[in-house]
Amino acid sequence: MRHLSGKVALVTGSSKGIGAGIAKRLAADGAAVVVNFTRSAEDADVVVRAIVAAGGKAFAVKADIGKPEQIQPLVDAALSQFGRLDILVNNAGVYQVDSLESITADSIDEHFNINVRGLLLVTQAAARVLPAGGVIVNISSGVAKSPQPMVHVYCATKGAVDTLTRTLGTELGPRRIRVVGIAPGFVATEGNAESAKPMTDYLVGKTPLGRVGQPSDIAAAVSYAVSDDAGWVTGTTIDVAGGMVF
Repeated sequence: MRHLSGKVALVTGSSKGIGAGIAKRLAADGAAVVVNFTRSAEDADVVVRAIVAAGGKAFAVKADIGKPEQIQPLVDAALSQFGRLDILVNNAGVYQVDSLESITADSIDEHFNINVRGLLLVTQAAARVLPAGGVIVNISSGVAKSPQPMVHVYCATKGAVDTLTRTLGTELGPRRIRVVGIAPGFVATEGNAESAKPMTDYLVGKTPLGRVGQPSDIAAAVSYAVSDDAGWVTGTTIDVAGGMVF
């Protein structure tokens, strides 16, 4: 029995990488999935076709959550297509290397507009229609607790995400809507395939389980977070990092 049968999930930023892995796993668990993308319809269609080929239900919606006017139409599209919304996974985000010297006002705005403001506004729109038993998952990062130089702004946004997971879990708890954070460690994705190569051995060396994470590792944690098995879990962030501390 697929434990998400009859449920509808919206996964932001799910045309590639961790988001695509989450979308495919939730579909395999029985949910109908809204695959959100910002730029590449082709990438999103690849994810949708993979889900449908495996017997699942999915469709793609273009929306940039960094632009507030595109957020409500994204949630409305899920309702129009599937008639309900039970699960929101706030995965969309931007990551840029910086330093104190290289930080700009524009880079700060871009990070916070997507990673924090966008997450909160999507949650606001989704919470209006989520039923009792609904679940919101916020994809955080290990750097929220172990911030690193050279990614000052990104670390700050993920610290904010962990705080929002707590505050939203507290507010939505009386409605029996849970909010769970998932903090990945070093995960292999298309986005970091080249840029992370010089750091791979170092990061694996800091990981007690001795390997690079895969999108499927994060997707499995999300699958747990939205299941009834996690019914007593809310307002907290779970590290899924192979034991690594950045």
